Amino acid sequence: MKLGLKYKNEEHIFEEKEKNKVPYLSYPLFENTGLVNHGFSTRLGGVSTGCWYSMNISAARGDSPEHVAENRKRIAQAIGVREEDFTYTNQTHTTNVAVAREEDRGKQFLETDGIVTDVPGICLVTFFADCVPLYFVDPVKKAVGLSHSGWRGTAGKIGRVTVEKMKEEFGSNPEDILAAVGPSICQDCYEVSGDVIERFQEVFDRSLWRKLFYPVEPLTDHDICGIKERKYQLNLWEANRQIFLEAGIKEEHIAVTNLCTCCNPELLFSHRAAGNRRGNLSAFLGLKE
Repeated sequence: MKLGLKYKNEEHIFEEKEKNKVPYLSYPLFENTGLVNHGFSTRLGGVSTGCWYSMNISAARGDSPEHVAENRKRIAQAIGVREEDFTYTNQTHTTNVAVAREEDRGKQFLETDGIVTDVPGICLVTFFADCVPLYFVDPVKKAVGLSHSGWRGTAGKIGRVTVEKMKEEFGSNPEDILAAVGPSICQDCYEVSGDVIERFQEVFDRSLWRKLFYPVEPLTDHDICGIKERKYQLNLWEANRQIFLEAGIKEEHIAVTNLCTCCNPELLFSHRAAGNRRGNLSAFLGLKE
């Protein structure tokens, strides 16, 4: 099927899938392992109305609980998992990464932006509306991870924290891990203030700065404004790719999104495009039973 999404280039990062009239996105990178159920939701295929239209599964946005429950049932069936196996983050822009064990099936982890597990059947779920979904699949140790990375999580390198947690808990070798940067806001749409850029300058090597950000207005020899007074365009996609590489993931094992949430407000939820009156997109990842 074709959803009419506007991609930044023609690279084949995603497959647009549909089951029972519920569309979602999947990664061939992960499909080819045969080990996981996974996906990324769109705004379509649910029953919510108004600013939550239509596939919102987040209970924290003010949507009708009955609509959220129906949407959860529909997306679970589409992806091929059980709704009762959804295991959630409660994201607060930390770099906290939890471990989901059998007894955590169906739980929501508080103050947590990432989860890892090696328990088949548990489906990890994180929420988004411009921030960056990070997927991790270790086909050797049969473990997975899913993290939420806004600018704070990216500056804190939650991608690396997630890999380290998988190494610690499951013995994962970073060179075996397959990783993806999911649909999120692109650099063209993501204007940030100078204090954000200062944080990125603290944690990323100077050689990467030109790849990660640029000023909205070009600097001149007569520019007397300090960095805090300037506005910049920040590339979260490239920043997280660099974090994957720093963590030891092979470049050929990385898929980076070419789909911007803010460029597709009719089909994807975007905080920059709509503000707080919106639903959330969801990322899903779990080992098959």
